[in-house]
Amino acid sequence: MSKRNTQAAKTAARERLRLERERQAKRAKAKRQIIVAASAVAVLAAAGGIGYAIVQANKPGYWEEVKADKVVAPANTTGTDGTTVTIGKSTAKKTLKIYEDPRCPVCAQFEQAVGPTVDKDVEAGKYKLQYIGGTFLDGDSLGQGKVGSNGEGSKNAMSAMGAALNVSPEAFLEYKTALYSAKWHPAESDDKFKGDDYLIKVANSVPALKDNKSFQNDIKNGTYDAWALAMSKTFDTNKDEVTGTPSFVMDGKKLVTSAGNQPMTVDEYNEVVSAALKG
Repeated sequence: MSKRNTQAAKTAARERLRLERERQAKRAKAKRQIIVAASAVAVLAAAGGIGYAIVQANKPGYWEEVKADKVVAPANTTGTDGTTVTIGKSTAKKTLKIYEDPRCPVCAQFEQAVGPTVDKDVEAGKYKLQYIGGTFLDGDSLGQGKVGSNGEGSKNAMSAMGAALNVSPEAFLEYKTALYSAKWHPAESDDKFKGDDYLIKVANSVPALKDNKSFQNDIKNGTYDAWALAMSKTFDTNKDEVTGTPSFVMDGKKLVTSAGNQPMTVDEYNEVVSAALKG
């Protein structure tokens, strides 16, 4: 082979090597661009996910939105937004206000021990009963912040009680008794009343509410959810200086035992109520 051919072969080899290096450089550059683009997409996706999470976290919850809803008052109520719930004979001269929170364990103790006595007194016409329901155990601050920072059960049970009241005052009292009973009332730490199915299950123990489709639909549709919040606001803005439950007021005076405690036995209750009726 001549030197000329040898040189030509070397030149061709170098050209092939140069072209190969250029192709490799182009592939490496393209690969880098793909990696950078993918990383950018990932960052944007992550940022978008974080942004979405922030938006979702700041979205008002269901009960926050209910605050803006028009109140539908149950039957058998009076007053602003139907928040005056008075049960008893019209001939009864005095009215006992009872303040309770559906999730309140002490209210459950009272209802289980003294509730039947209250019902008998109301039926006998000794006094009328005015129910004022609070939802503070849900962590609600209806005039100051978000609703439901500690649960939903008090509000949901209150709404269900409104549905029972819409059926009849008697159904309301029986349902209230069932909700506070040892069988159905959950521990304060268990927000069981937030479940519509559970509230309906409890209601099926009350003859007037058992398999009552209209009542059940009112619970499922949240017919009286806004009313529950309105009732809670009535509790929060009460003029009787009541801040806890259960509390009892007659003629503007809180009924407490001689030791300054809430009456939690039948004897204690009869004593403070008898004194209030005479006063």
